[in-house]
Amino acid sequence: MNEQRYHVEDVDQIISPALVVFRETLDENLDEMVRIAGDPSRLRPHCKTHKMTQVVQLQLERGITRHKCATFAEAEMLVAAGVTDVLLAYNLVGPNMGRAVDFMKTYPGVAFGATADHAEPIAQLGQVMTEAGMTIDLLLDMDTGQHRTGVVPGPSAAALYKQIVDTAGLVPGGLHIYDGQNHQTDLAERKQAVEAAWQSVAVFRDDLVGAGYPVPRMVAGGSGSFPVYAEIDDPTIELSPGTTTFFDRGYGQMFPDLDFTPAARILTRVISCPTSETVTLDLGYKACASDPPAGRRLMFPQLPDAEEILQNEEHLVLKTDQASTLRPGDWLLAIPRHICPTTALHQQVYVVAGNRLQETWPVAARDRKLTV
Repeated sequence: MNEQRYHVEDVDQIISPALVVFRETLDENLDEMVRIAGDPSRLRPHCKTHKMTQVVQLQLERGITRHKCATFAEAEMLVAAGVTDVLLAYNLVGPNMGRAVDFMKTYPGVAFGATADHAEPIAQLGQVMTEAGMTIDLLLDMDTGQHRTGVVPGPSAAALYKQIVDTAGLVPGGLHIYDGQNHQTDLAERKQAVEAAWQSVAVFRDDLVGAGYPVPRMVAGGSGSFPVYAEIDDPTIELSPGTTTFFDRGYGQMFPDLDFTPAARILTRVISCPTSETVTLDLGYKACASDPPAGRRLMFPQLPDAEEILQNEEHLVLKTDQASTLRPGDWLLAIPRHICPTTALHQQVYVVAGNRLQETWPVAARDRKLTV
């Protein structure tokens, strides 16, 4: 890793803690996504990692026209960036059914779909859409082993898909196949697991088609598995990586075969030097994701031996042999272990290119609601 790329000459213009996006690395990550896919038309990337209009526009410039999200705020952000094909890969319940109607009325030129895995919401959504005089693409959410949402391939799943086909107001949109359980570090083991999941769903799809039901798309995979799905020759597959846009420490350790580099890093400053072995930074868990275990949330390329020994809301204490070389005001860059929730903690990111600050981008979809 060429750390000189991540030097910031005008660092005094950045208030810390701050999320900094290094544009050259971001561009390389986006290009690598397209290279793995083989064609940008095969991609439907998830925007949850970045939540930014400007990143989506960079994807559109590369010919990535289909996009995926988890919230209506993200869906609106995608449309604001120019996207006209949006999949809200989240099961709609309660007021979100009405929000789907409002979204489609507000953006009539956008192809919009959602997911479902239960008979009652399917019936309710059909009624809501029928009453509004509208139709929505609905994908059946499949469970290939994560057991978070979805249904396993089989007769019960087929009955749900038939319900989608037969329900007024709904258009059968295909299958959603997220396999977040496939975190095998060994590539051969991961391939075996992904291919087994795909085979079970592909046979299920073939049975649906044989019964006369349309299955126009198979939205498949996450960041760790989408390269495996990319090798499958099936025109209905839409690849949906997310974290690869920015990448992070956690995926870098888990998937060493992936050729992506963390493009978003947290700029932090030393605020205290309490002992000869420790330094305190302005990097609490209000600026980085705290879902990784304490002590494993960050990596400091400039301090490879750094040990996180205490983190509070606005403070991070590191133990390092280099503590005596640091003074209050010195700045460091930290690579988050989990970038997606880290991004959502920041109102804006600072964009650096050529070692200088170029602009700031708002994290537009960090809220749960924009207008709809």
